[in-house]
Amino acid sequence: MSYNYEALSSKAHTSGIDIIEKYLRGRNKGLYGDGVILLDKRISTFIEKACILAEELGHHHTSTGNILDQQDVRNRKQELQARQWAYKCMIPLDRIVQAHHTRISGRYDLAEYLGVTEEFLQAAIDRFTEKYGLSVRADDHHIVLFNPLGVIEIMQ
Repeated sequence: MSYNYEALSSKAHTSGIDIIEKYLRGRNKGLYGDGVILLDKRISTFIEKACILAEELGHHHTSTGNILDQQDVRNRKQELQARQWAYKCMIPLDRIVQAHHTRISGRYDLAEYLGVTEEFLQAAIDRFTEKYGLSVRADDHHIVLFNPLGVIEIMQ
C-alpha cells in the first residue's frame, strides 16, 4: 500500500505526531523532532507534501538525536534510512507491478499513478538500484527492472 498526503497525515496523528506548516529557512522543506513534523508552507502541491511528510515520518521511525550535521557519517546513514523508509512507504514494489498491469508507461505517468514527484521517483529508483542491483523479484510472478524501468512477468 502506498500513501497520499491525507493518509500520511492520519498515520502521523495516530502515532502522536503533530504536523505544523510554517516558513522554513534554508533548503529544508521538512524537519522532524520530538514528535513534531515541520513542513515548509511554500510547498505548493499535496504530492510534494506527501513525499516530504513520508521522509519526515521515516525520521520518526528510524532516526535518533539531532542529525542535522550531515558531515557526520552516522547522521548521513540515518538520513538514508529515513529516505529508504519513505521510498518503501510511497513506492512499494507491488505498486510498480500494479502500474505495469494498468499499462502505465513513462516516468511522468508512473509518478502521477504513484502519487509522488518525478524527483522522488527517480531518487527511489536510484536507491533501489544501489540496494538490489538492476532488478529485484517483487513476488513469485514479477521482476521489477530499474534500468530501464519496467516489469517482467514470469510465466510458470
